[in-house]
Amino acid sequence: MQYMLMFYQPESEFLERDEISTQAYRASWMDYVGAIRKSGVALNGHGLHPPMTGTTLRIRGDKRQVQDGPFADTKEQLGGYFVIDVADLDTALEWAARAPCASTGGVEVRPVFTTAAM
Repeated sequence: MQYMLMFYQPESEFLERDEISTQAYRASWMDYVGAIRKSGVALNGHGLHPPMTGTTLRIRGDKRQVQDGPFADTKEQLGGYFVIDVADLDTALEWAARAPCASTGGVEVRPVFTTAAM
């Protein structure tokens, strides 16, 4: 079964890291990325640029609403994702628990819709 792991971090973590803590945090992510890729369960995945580089689009009626950065009401920001192929939700949750952001932010685990080949 395929699951998407979406990695969320508090906005403060994007803004407050100094160079030393950034290096340590990146190293923990490199360890995690290496482990998940080496295991063979990762189908796809990427980190994302910081939330302030994003643009949010909404259509209201016939008008486009464009906002720079993440939606204002969000307390945690999406930092990256993996799509994994594992036996069950419990296994997906085990991988989610290993993510460096799990202790300060969160990891959303969601089943992926898949379709049979035509």
